Amino acid sequence: MELFFKLGWYFKAQWRRYTAAILMLLGTDVLEMTVPWITGLLIDQVVANTLSRELLMRYVGIVVAIGFVVYVMRYLWRVFLFYSSFQLAETMRQRLYAHMTKMAPQFFAQHRTGDLMARATNDISALEMTAGEGVLSGIDGLVTGVLVIAIMMFFIDWQLTLVALLPFPFMAWYFTILGERLHVSFRDAQERFSDLNDRVQESVSGIRMVRAFGREQVEDDNFLHIADRTAEANMRVAATDSLYDPAIFITVGSSFLLCISMGAWQVEQERITLGQLTSFTMYLGFLVWPMFAYGWLLNILERGSAAYERIQQLLETESPVQDAGVVTEVAGADVHFGIKSFTHLGSAMPVLHNIQIDVESGHTLGIVGPTGSGKTSLINLLLRYFDHPDCDLRIGGVSIQDLTLETLRAQIAMVPQDPFLFTATIAENIALGKPNASREEIRAVADLAAIDQDIMRFPQGYETLVGERGITLSGGQKQRIAIARALLLDAPILILDDALSAVDVGTERSILKHLREVRAQRTSIVLCHRLSAVEDAQQIVVLNHGEVVERGTHSQLLAHKGWYAQMVDYQRLERTVESGR
Repeated sequence: MELFFKLGWYFKAQWRRYTAAILMLLGTDVLEMTVPWITGLLIDQVVANTLSRELLMRYVGIVVAIGFVVYVMRYLWRVFLFYSSFQLAETMRQRLYAHMTKMAPQFFAQHRTGDLMARATNDISALEMTAGEGVLSGIDGLVTGVLVIAIMMFFIDWQLTLVALLPFPFMAWYFTILGERLHVSFRDAQERFSDLNDRVQESVSGIRMVRAFGREQVEDDNFLHIADRTAEANMRVAATDSLYDPAIFITVGSSFLLCISMGAWQVEQERITLGQLTSFTMYLGFLVWPMFAYGWLLNILERGSAAYERIQQLLETESPVQDAGVVTEVAGADVHFGIKSFTHLGSAMPVLHNIQIDVESGHTLGIVGPTGSGKTSLINLLLRYFDHPDCDLRIGGVSIQDLTLETLRAQIAMVPQDPFLFTATIAENIALGKPNASREEIRAVADLAAIDQDIMRFPQGYETLVGERGITLSGGQKQRIAIARALLLDAPILILDDALSAVDVGTERSILKHLREVRAQRTSIVLCHRLSAVEDAQQIVVLNHGEVVERGTHSQLLAHKGWYAQMVDYQRLERTVESGR
C-alpha cells in the first residue's frame, strides 16, 4: 500500500475524478447487495405461499431497475477511473522525457537506450495499472467485502458469518509471502526486458554492420540467449502469479463448505430461514470478488512498486551539468578557452591541459590535430556537455556557467561528426531548429551548403521522406543537410566538427566560400582532419595529447615546419596521387 502514498501527489491533483469514480463505485456495490436480499425474501414468500403476481412483478421491476442503474454507473466510474490512470501514464512519460532531455552525455553513457525505453514504456504501464485497476480492486474489493460481511453478520447470522470466514486469515498470510516473492521476480523480469529491448535496438541500428561482417547467426544466437533469460524471468513471475487463484478457490471452497454445513443445521434448528440461507450463500459468492481483488491488488502493487523504483531511480538522477546560470543575453561572439586541466569521469589521464585560446568575434578558429588529441572534448566543454572547476570558458566575456543553458545553446549552431537526421522530410530536417522557416529560407541555406541541387533531383524534392537516421542519403548528403540546418539558425557561433569529411574537395571549397561570405561578422570554429578546410582561418591551433603544440595562421604554420606543415604536404601528395597528376 506504500505505493498509493507515493502517488498521493497525483491522487490529490485528480481528486475530483477519483472521488466521482469511487462514489459511483460505492453506489454500484450498494445496489448490487440488494439483489440477494430480494432473492431471499422471494424464496421465503414462496415457501410461505404468500407470493402474489403483483408482488412478483414489483420485485422483478426493482431488479431490472437496479440492473439498469448499475450498468450506467459502471460505465461512468470506469470512464473517470481509467481516464485518470491514463493521465498518470502521460504525466510520468512527460516527466521522464523532459528529465532525460536535460541530462548530460555521461547519463546516457551510463544508461543503455533499451533500458531507458523499457522504463518509459513497460514500467510506466505497470504504474498506470496501479492507478487504474489497482484503485479499482482496492476500493471495490474493500467496499464489497465490508458490505457483504456486515450484511451477513448483522442482518442474517453472526455465528454463521464467523464460521464461514475462518479460512480467510490463512489466505491473507499466504498472500503476504507471495507478494514478497512477486516483487523480486517482477523486478528481475523488467531488468531482463530492458536487456532484450536494448539488444533489439542495437541490432536494428547496426544492421548494416551485422550483414557486412556476416554476423547474422551470431546475433541470432545472442538474441536467443537474452530472449531465453527474459522468458525464464517472466515464467517465474507467472509461476508466482499462478499461486494466487488456487489459494482463493481453496479458501472460498472451504468457506462454502463450512457455510452449507452449519447453515443447514441452523435451518433445521429453525434459527434461520431457507431464504436467509440462500441469501447468505449468495452473499458468500460475492466474497469471491473481494478475494480475487485482494490477490490482484497485491499483484498490481508489487509490479507497480518495482516499476516505480526503476522510474524514480532515473528521475532522481541529477545531471552533472546544472542549469544554474542567470544571464540571458550575450553581447558579442568572441570566445575564450582557459583550461588548466580536464579529465573525463572514470579516466586517470587528463584529456586537455594548459590551453589558452582567444577567438575574436567574426574570426574563424581552426582546430586540428591527430585522432584522440582532444578536439571534440574541447568543443564539448564549450557546449557544457561537461563541467570542470579547472575550466574557464567565456562567450562575449561572460562565463558559460553564468549563462542559462538555453541562452548558451542559442549562441551556438553545431554540426557534429555524425549528423543525425530524423524520420521526416528533408525540409523538416533542415528546419529542425526553426520549424516556422519558409521554403525560401530553407532553399537558401541548402544552396549555401551545396545540397539544393541534390535535393531537387529527388522525385519529391524537399518533401522526400528521410529514412531512420538518414539511411536513404549518402554520407556527404547527410553532412550538407546538417550544415544547412545549422546555417538556418544563424547563430553567433558556428561549430563544424569534421563536418566536411564526407564531401569532395571541390564541394568543400564551395561550402567554405559561402560560409565566409554569409558569416563575415560571425564566429566560426572548424575542427577537421582535411587541413584545406582551415587554410583561410585567422587562427589555427594544433592539439596533440590534449595541449596546444602549434599556433598561427596557415602560412605561419607552414613556415614552422611542424606537424601541420608535414600533414599539409602529405595531403597534397595524396590528392596528387588520387588525381593522377
